[in-house]
Amino acid sequence: SSTMSFSEAEVQSARGAWEKIYVDAEDNGTAVLVRMFTEHPDTKSYFAHFKGMDSAEEMKQSDQVRGHGKRVFTAINDMVQHLDNSEAFLGVLNPLGKKHATQLKIDPKNFRIICDIILQLMEEKFGGDCKASFEKVTNEICTHLNNIYKEAGW
Repeated sequence: SSTMSFSEAEVQSARGAWEKIYVDAEDNGTAVLVRMFTEHPDTKSYFAHFKGMDSAEEMKQSDQVRGHGKRVFTAINDMVQHLDNSEAFLGVLNPLGKKHATQLKIDPKNFRIICDIILQLMEEKFGGDCKASFEKVTNEICTHLNNIYKEAGW
């Protein structure tokens, strides 16, 4: 199940949806993480330097939160460029998944949480069509990450 089946139209609309939110990668990436840490405080436990931050305002100002938010968005952007090439898509996703599974030991359910928050943000900012255009992408990302975790013996 390592091949993806995106039609050309799906690729185009997913890229169009993603571009809208990626224009402000750092701010939107930060907003996604802050919402995750606020709504799911247990996710903060993976980030030693975020643990002591309780207020959303403090998190928004943090260089580390901003930096990681931007990294998350940059990684997804790399995947979005390869929706029509599953080998290249997995070339981005595999090392990332392995690192999170084996080194960082991040519970894979957190990827679904972060993807759902990205979809929420898309809907809030750009409407339901934008969200709908990107849903398949987040499902692919989460499905493949779960497979990588299984292979890593999670």
